[in-house]
Amino acid sequence: MSGERAAGAVLGLAVGDAAGWPAARHRSLAHAPWSRRLYRELETFAEEHRVTTLPVPFALNQPTAPLALGPSDDAEWVAWTLLTLDAAAKDAGADPAGGRARVAAFRALAGREEVRARISVATALDNLARGLEPPASGHDNPHFFDDAAAVRAVAFGVRGLDPAADAAVTNSGDGVLGALAMAAAVREAIASGDVRRAVRAALDVLPEDTAIGLNARRALKAARAAGDAFAALPALDAELIDHVYSYGVAASVTVPIALALAEVSGGTVAAIPAAACLAATADSAPALTGALVGACGGASVIPEQWAAAARRLSGCCLPDLGGRDLLDIVEGIA
Repeated sequence: MSGERAAGAVLGLAVGDAAGWPAARHRSLAHAPWSRRLYRELETFAEEHRVTTLPVPFALNQPTAPLALGPSDDAEWVAWTLLTLDAAAKDAGADPAGGRARVAAFRALAGREEVRARISVATALDNLARGLEPPASGHDNPHFFDDAAAVRAVAFGVRGLDPAADAAVTNSGDGVLGALAMAAAVREAIASGDVRRAVRAALDVLPEDTAIGLNARRALKAARAAGDAFAALPALDAELIDHVYSYGVAASVTVPIALALAEVSGGTVAAIPAAACLAATADSAPALTGALVGACGGASVIPEQWAAAARRLSGCCLPDLGGRDLLDIVEGIA
C-alpha cells in the first residue's frame, strides 16, 4: 500500500497544481511571447475602459494543447526532485539528500535560460553561479520565505528523506520549516493513511513562536470550527491570506492552508477544489493539499478522469521533462 500512497502523493499534487487558476498561465509559456503580450494588452484595455470581462490564456493560431487542463510548475519541480534524488542515489557513495548532492543538482540548472522557477529558486541559482553556497544561497534571497522548497519536499516525503539540505539551497526561515512540515506530513500519511497523524507530524516540526507554526495552529482551529473544507474558506481567508503583498506563495500561509483543508476534509479529495477556491494562494496551496490527501488515500482515490489529465508534464518550466509521465517516474524510482 505504501507504493500506492506514494503515487497518490505525487498524483494528488499534480491534480491540485492543475486545478489552480495559475496553471493555465504557466502552461501558456509554451506559446509565442507575442500571445502573452497581447494578453497583457487586453488586461490593460479592460482596466482603461472599465470592462469587467477579463481575458484568459488563449492560443490564437497556435496549438491549443498547452492550455488543456493539466499540471504545471509544481508537478515539474517535484518530478525533477525525484529524478535528481534517484540519480544521486545511484552515484556510488553519494547521499541523495545530502548538501553536496542537492547543490550539484541545482548547479546543473544555473545559467539555463529555458528554466523557469519561483523567485527563491531563480535567485538561488544566481547565487550559486556567483559562488554563494547554502545556507547563504537561500538566506540571501528576497523570497527566502516562499514555498518552493515545501513543494519539492513532497518528493522527500515520498522517499522518506530529510529535505533540510535541499530547502537550504533556495530558502530560509519559514521556507525551510514549510519543507520540513510537508515532508513529515507526507511521510506519515504514506505510512499510516491517517490525515490527523500526518498533520500532527507537521505540527511537531513547526515551533509555535514562528509565523508558520502560529498560522498552522490558527488555520486548523478555524477549519475545525467550520467543520467542512468549503465552509472553512471564509475563515481561512480572513485569518491567513495576506492581501497586501503581491505574491501568494508564502510557506507560512500555503502550508497551513493545506494542512487545515486536508484534515477537515478527512483526507479526501474534496479538499483540492476547496483549496483552489482561495484565489490568492491558488498557485501552490491546492497542489500541497492534493499531495497530502493523495498520500493518505493512495492513487486510487484520484478520479480516473483527473488522473488522466494530470499525470503528463508539459515542460512549461523544465522543458526536459515535457511529455514525461509522473506515475512512470514514481514507479521507476520505487
